[in-house]
Amino acid sequence: MADVVLGIETSCDETSAAVLVNERGRPELASLVILSQDVHRVFGGVVPELASRAHLKTLEPVIRRALEEAGLPLSAVDAVAVTAGPGLVGALLVGVCYGKALAAAGGRRLIGVHHLEGHLFAPTLEDPELAPPLVALIVSGGHTVLLEVPEWGRYRLLGQTRDDAAGEAFDKVASMLGLGFPGGPAIERLAQAGRDRFGFPRPMLGDGLDFSFSGLKTAVLRAVRGASDLEGCRADLAASFQAAVMDVLAQKVGAAIDLTGYRTALLGGGVACNRTLAERVAWELAGRARVAVASPRLN
Repeated sequence: MADVVLGIETSCDETSAAVLVNERGRPELASLVILSQDVHRVFGGVVPELASRAHLKTLEPVIRRALEEAGLPLSAVDAVAVTAGPGLVGALLVGVCYGKALAAAGGRRLIGVHHLEGHLFAPTLEDPELAPPLVALIVSGGHTVLLEVPEWGRYRLLGQTRDDAAGEAFDKVASMLGLGFPGGPAIERLAQAGRDRFGFPRPMLGDGLDFSFSGLKTAVLRAVRGASDLEGCRADLAASFQAAVMDVLAQKVGAAIDLTGYRTALLGGGVACNRTLAERVAWELAGRARVAVASPRLN
């Protein structure tokens, strides 16, 4: 008999639920529903209180829809898995409290999921053969971490950001360029029409495996303020910024592969949805390691 797990995610500004059917040790994604919160666009970033209130309104219908798409009743659910952190405290509480209630009411198992570990395992839903040892880069709006993964459940921190996360830098630069929120996809689209001609710095290259993006943001801000024709160079600014970030991320992954001797690099988190990152890392690791990345809907 199959195990049915209901997954709940409310760590930031998206309300999502998924149904996973695990039969004979091979999990299959039966449904996945993601609802993005448009309320934050006018503010140019996520407002924690508004995120929590939006989760309160939308979580129940999102869960109902996920069950409907899976063709299963709530009574078929054996366990509830819910993101327990890290994330926005109020937003997390909505999901955790709802998950605890569903588990307690139905005598179901309750599984707390670490947000970043979820990013690590996402690619395995599409590639069940993916397995450690590997190097993992988790890069999102709130995190930029480089991990050594000798086996599932064992992780060694190799590097992390000393200031801003890469995804946060994308959002801030998008705001400077008048692109709105979320900034990552907007910059990626605009960069396709531009070229890397501003020569922005590549922070901390050759200086360990940590990251830093605050200085890069400042360099972009200076270029924006000094531009005589901002509209005419926005695409080049976007392309130059994106190239700087991707060069740093890719070269740090390459250094981690050299350090560990592993043959697989895993990319996870929202910024990993940027196709340029996967292409840049694949180029960096050509002949040395394979690159695994989940499709955007799973990241």
